[in-house]
Amino acid sequence: MLKVTQDPAVISFGGGLPAAELFPVEDVSAAQDRVMKTRGAAALQYSVTDGIPELRTWVAERLRTHQGLEVDGDDVVITGGSQQGLDLYARVFLDPGDVVALENPSYLGAIQAFDAFEPSYLAIESDASGMIPAALAAALERAAPLPKFLYIVPNYENPTGNTLVAERRPQIVDICARYGVPILEDDPYGEIAFDGPPPPALLSHGAKGAVTYLGTGSKMVAPGLRVAWMVIPDHDLRDKIVTAKQGADLHSCSYAQYVFHAYVEDEPRLAAHLARVRAAYKLRRDAMIDALQREMPSHVHWNAPAGGMFLWATVGAGIDTEELFERAVRDAVVFVPGRPFYPSRDRGDGMRLNFSAMPEERIAEGIRRLARAVREQDATQP
Repeated sequence: MLKVTQDPAVISFGGGLPAAELFPVEDVSAAQDRVMKTRGAAALQYSVTDGIPELRTWVAERLRTHQGLEVDGDDVVITGGSQQGLDLYARVFLDPGDVVALENPSYLGAIQAFDAFEPSYLAIESDASGMIPAALAAALERAAPLPKFLYIVPNYENPTGNTLVAERRPQIVDICARYGVPILEDDPYGEIAFDGPPPPALLSHGAKGAVTYLGTGSKMVAPGLRVAWMVIPDHDLRDKIVTAKQGADLHSCSYAQYVFHAYVEDEPRLAAHLARVRAAYKLRRDAMIDALQREMPSHVHWNAPAGGMFLWATVGAGIDTEELFERAVRDAVVFVPGRPFYPSRDRGDGMRLNFSAMPEERIAEGIRRLARAVREQDATQP
């Protein structure tokens, strides 16, 4: 897919890319200048493994202010993107043959990170309201052995765009506590809310140490800085994560941490930037939904996510979206077929559509091309 999308004629709904034209380039450049004038030597030097204190304090304060979470800077470890957080958590918890519980479908990048440690997966049924607590309880009751942890993306989930509804969140935390299963809560999209903030984090419902929370600056500011964070209230676990990180990279880039902090510490500036991003992505989501309604055959269905960067469509009618992808490429449009998001790769009728990276007119044209590919695929079905 990456090779195909190098062609500018191709319209891509495939990558999980924020809109590059919305990156705050001038403000980040100014932040960089301030850092080099005031903290230049420190920004270019080795630093502590768990992250510069100023940034860890900022993360804790933002989570307290915006989500009501009782955390402090000592709970925070800065990572090189959320993907490193997934890897570090897996390094601590997993050995070959262990079990990971997760949503079905689930984030492909997490599955890839966990696969390196050769686990098996316990896929928990989800619906438009997120993971189903009764399905989780039944799965854990039958599980032998129990999963080492539950991985979940509660807000505007990748790939589906669905959000775990408020009433299910404490239920899921309570079920996991009953079986002694820790939770890894991954929240890369929670700041990109279109109609008010998402429900409180699972971290707010758990006993101290029951939930580890991942957040990131990639969707808030820019992914190229690779600044993200783990909130680990269990300090025994935190020490193990820090030790694993020492072996992985010694510490995340000092320079990027200082520049990121210099940008985000101005709250009005950050708020204005996030408002622009949310407004633009909401328009693009609406443009994609309008185009789907206008162009797609009646057997294609989709959701309307309340935030984030993706929506999920199912094509039905016996179509495998991996085959549809090959046909769509010929029409110069791409998406991510759904099968790899299922741990057992046992369902192939879905597709993830990214709406954040394309302007509205390109979205409309891309959906028109994709609908043509669907109709052509329909014609080949028995």
